[in-house]
Amino acid sequence: MIKNIFRKALNIFPRPFLIRVSYIIRPLFSFFLRGTNFTDPIDNKSFKYFLPYGYENQRANVLSPSTLSLERHRLLWLYLKNETSLFTTPQKLLHFAPEQAFYKRFKKLKHINYVTTDLVSPLADIKADICDLPFEDNSFDFILCNHVLEHIPNDTKAMQELYRVLKPNGTAILQIPLDYSRDITFEDNSITDAKERAKIFGQYDHVRIYGLDYFNKLKEIGFKVNANHYSQTLTADEIKRYCLDKNELIPVCTK
Repeated sequence: MIKNIFRKALNIFPRPFLIRVSYIIRPLFSFFLRGTNFTDPIDNKSFKYFLPYGYENQRANVLSPSTLSLERHRLLWLYLKNETSLFTTPQKLLHFAPEQAFYKRFKKLKHINYVTTDLVSPLADIKADICDLPFEDNSFDFILCNHVLEHIPNDTKAMQELYRVLKPNGTAILQIPLDYSRDITFEDNSITDAKERAKIFGQYDHVRIYGLDYFNKLKEIGFKVNANHYSQTLTADEIKRYCLDKNELIPVCTK
């Protein structure tokens, strides 16, 4: 029953509304779904199953009831904790469209100057256009921009802005939904019907399907790019227990 309710709500209500409501209903999900089959590594809570997620084709058992993290969030959390100095070294972090799974946890880190930005998210401190950022050059040690660029018509300009505000030797993680079967990114602005766009692009507000040429585009902007296959460092048991996508690549970019 909980699965069906969540599936319907996801496709009826706008995302900012769901973010606000989630703070109320999340404890209920955590209580009723508690178990031992799967664990969210972000808060180490365990459940009998995770919730489904997806706008067009919903994936089963992927949304954590406690942090509302998806596969990509949990993999990124493990990478950040185990492979970066973000949790130990003072630095200035810029976070686009901040995810609930991370927001409060980064806020609590005293050694981080945490700046959040977005045009519509209720969690964003600064309302800003990613293609015209109100920050000086070389402002941030670390940037998180996850599943944002697929919404941006001029993603080249957005990438240039990300590169501009990143400090030399800084790190930017720029995750996107990547179609591993495509060599070339697909766009078609002639498709204007919302349902048709959702069917083709996965969400009505996505403007492209990124192919493997995404990494080359980042390099053309100036980034040094590591398409990090971090899940390969994890055991099969960890991938299953944390409900991760074993094929996910993390685009780790440096300047």
